Amino acid sequence: MRTSHVTVTVNGDPRTLEVDNRTSVLDLLRERLALTGTKKGCDHGQCGACTVLINGRRLNSCLALAVAHDGADIRTVEGLADGDTQDLHPLQRAFLRHDAFQCGYCTPGQLCSAVGMISEPGPSAITADLMSDPPLTPAEIRERMSGNLCRCGAYVNIVTAIGSEVSPASDAAISGDESITGDDVAYSWLAARGRGGR
Repeated sequence: MRTSHVTVTVNGDPRTLEVDNRTSVLDLLRERLALTGTKKGCDHGQCGACTVLINGRRLNSCLALAVAHDGADIRTVEGLADGDTQDLHPLQRAFLRHDAFQCGYCTPGQLCSAVGMISEPGPSAITADLMSDPPLTPAEIRERMSGNLCRCGAYVNIVTAIGSEVSPASDAAISGDESITGDDVAYSWLAARGRGGR
């Protein structure tokens, strides 16, 4: 077994550990640092339950080798709350306010993905004008969050919660301008993964 020393900053705390070179960031977080908020779902990068922010960008931690991220800044769901006051992140409050979870297993990955998604500029696969930076409409949110699955089907409330933090008028826009059904959201998310069909 070959090992390496890895130094990462996790939720603001610098950590240096000796790890097996095959250790994923997910296993480093859960097994070595006891940060169990990040969930192991499929362990193949297909469900998004393990999503964390690495250097500000969302990443499936089950696919990322710890040795490849030596020196990285990693933020997990435990680090979303304000470190000084422990006030919840605005998206955490929005998920609570809009009941954007059921069993909660996917929620840490959904939250980290949403935080990263909001700060990612540029078009998505559904943006008509590829030279634009479109507003985060419900359709854009669904597309950009399509890598995070929810087996309970809380998609409608997840989109609503994220939308409520994107713009002041988004609560009204989500509930008024666009008729969203659970079937529409589930189909959109499954179709993006090649599993949908009507």
